[in-house]
Amino acid sequence: MRHIAQLSQIKMSYTDTGGTKPLVVLLHGWPQTSQCWDPLIPSLAEDYRVVAPDLRGYGLTDKPRRGFEKKTMAQDIHELIDHLGYSSVRLVGHDRGARVAHRFALDHGEVLTHLTLLDIAPTLHMFRHGGIDIAQGYWHWLFHMKDDLPELLVGPHIDEYLRFFFERWTLQRAALEPVIADYVEAFSQPGALRSGFDDYRATDVDLIHDAGDFDAGRTVGLPVQVLWGDQGLVGGKDVLGFWKPFAPRAFGEPLRACGHFIPEEQPGVLLDKLKHHLAA
Repeated sequence: MRHIAQLSQIKMSYTDTGGTKPLVVLLHGWPQTSQCWDPLIPSLAEDYRVVAPDLRGYGLTDKPRRGFEKKTMAQDIHELIDHLGYSSVRLVGHDRGARVAHRFALDHGEVLTHLTLLDIAPTLHMFRHGGIDIAQGYWHWLFHMKDDLPELLVGPHIDEYLRFFFERWTLQRAALEPVIADYVEAFSQPGALRSGFDDYRATDVDLIHDAGDFDAGRTVGLPVQVLWGDQGLVGGKDVLGFWKPFAPRAFGEPLRACGHFIPEEQPGVLLDKLKHHLAA
């Protein structure tokens, strides 16, 4: 069932299976909404209260003009957890949502018991050590950071632009085809396209925050499950090696026959991995 929570800065939309079981919060990425978790929620709900919010600026959540640095987006999630009446959470993030989850672990680690990050490398690592492979794989990131230009060029072609990524970033393309129209509709709403780009435009501030923690030796102390598609954006890379300086107890593996959109491309495999970790 979908609900709206009034937080300190925004109204946040979220799906909620309800009940009093331990809480699992699922954070989506770009260019998606909380709908990406639909293949997993029924099975996870057997053991957990599952909540999947639309992040700030996405889906049915408010689309303000500011607050897209990951510190604020992580604070949104902390306030949502308080709103739900919980003092601990298991957190799973994909893509941009995984970057929010990483920041949540640094800022609100006292309430976090389990963390899973899907198909990303640390933001700071990418910008400090990225080479031609990063530039080729993440050209859209720098494009999205430009003021005004992305809206100008993408606005008349939202369907074509999003379909480019849903095609190029997937291996199991048929799994995404039924929901692409829903994502196109979501990003066609007033403010949605701009908000998605603002998520990327906050990178300058995010890098300052991440560098401050990393250079001061602050890392994520709990075991961090890191999973990625073997054909995803970081497929073929030393993903665990990237994460170890930021989360020394990071563990995980690539998922076979999978692109970037893991929850839809390989929901069964992901469920097995998540259930084992979340129950630990």
